[in-house]
Amino acid sequence: QVQLVESGGGSVQAGGSLTLSCAASGYSVSSNSLGWFRQAPGKEREGVAHIVAFGAYALYADSVKGRFTISRDNAKNTVYLQMNSLKPEDTAMYYCAAGYSATSGTWYSPAASRYWGQGTQVTVSS
Repeated sequence: QVQLVESGGGSVQAGGSLTLSCAASGYSVSSNSLGWFRQAPGKEREGVAHIVAFGAYALYADSVKGRFTISRDNAKNTVYLQMNSLKPEDTAMYYCAAGYSATSGTWYSPAASRYWGQGTQVTVSS
């Protein structure tokens, strides 16, 4: 049974930083791709970052490129999202996603990921 548990969310002022963690069980972080999504109130869930299997190559949404970094710790079976220079528009519930299938859509399409965590709230004040 795959389980993803996010942590690290919180409230910060604009310009601040947060690091989100996604601890996986029943799923190998090292040999699979994983992603981070976010959903703001009244908006659709959107892909933020995606790290490919067996490496460090990553993809980012244009809105976070240069500010967010996705990484993995294989020993801890955990994926991270380092978020710097946070903006009020980054405020959202952030979700970890796994089980990506390219035949089901692009990396930033929620429909293409099979497994989801419960989410962690990030609030950025101006």
